[in-house]
Amino acid sequence: MVGKIIKGIAGFYYVNVENEGVFECKAKGNFRNKKVTPFVGDYAKIEILDREKMLGNIIDIPDRENYLLRPSVANVSQVLIMFAAAKPEPALNLLDRLLVHMALKKVETVIVFNKCDLIDIEKRDFYEKTYAGAGSKVLFISAKQGLGMEELKALLPGKTTVLAGPSGVGKSTVMNILAPGAAMETGGISEKIDRGKHTTRHCELFALGGDTYITDTPGFSSLNVTGIEAEELKDYYPEFERYRDLCRFGDCLHLNEKDCAVKNAVNSGEIPAERYENYKQIFNEIKGMRRY
Repeated sequence: MVGKIIKGIAGFYYVNVENEGVFECKAKGNFRNKKVTPFVGDYAKIEILDREKMLGNIIDIPDRENYLLRPSVANVSQVLIMFAAAKPEPALNLLDRLLVHMALKKVETVIVFNKCDLIDIEKRDFYEKTYAGAGSKVLFISAKQGLGMEELKALLPGKTTVLAGPSGVGKSTVMNILAPGAAMETGGISEKIDRGKHTTRHCELFALGGDTYITDTPGFSSLNVTGIEAEELKDYYPEFERYRDLCRFGDCLHLNEKDCAVKNAVNSGEIPAERYENYKQIFNEIKGMRRY
């Protein structure tokens, strides 16, 4: 019998088997020998010890498609990268870092701007144009007013979805709408510092039926891009791709080189300046990291 691990606490794993229910399981000793640690999101083959008490053992875990370490969750179909369109203002540098990070993990992303009722059409157009070529679908929603929520719900069936982004942008509120059974605690914005209070404390997948799962994540305000050389960063900016063969130098990093088609595209407005400036900042940060 195969199910999906939806929660892990103190060595116990809770495995949801479609049409059967949730079994409380322990991992058999051979996992320790193989140095395999079950993750939330793993598909798990289990043996039933007591069907009435819903007890079992995990006896095998198939290979993962991918996994994230913050939170520790495997086999992620998509990440909804959520920022507030206003209050607080979105940190686009952090958004770009998340896009690169998820691309490195080979996880699809959807950019979601919540609180869209707080911005005018010009600001919305700015966000749309900035991320039109970033390789992700861009949605504008207002969880408070119910705007765009049906379009968001339509992205979920048959997938394991992770909500990610900083605190205070409404992730837990959106979770309460998408998965009412989650009963996530919602936290207000600290008026003094205009930054969200941390409300999510652990990773747990919520089953919505039909192999559909969703989880919220702890909010965060920074992210270092690791696992990549600075010279590779350009490959994770989809906007650069069409100009790659037009640069004078084949190994152009789009920084200080002459006759760089990417820089020309930035100057002409074809590539958003905000995206390019973030590229340069992340590049320099990776380049400056000490290697041990």
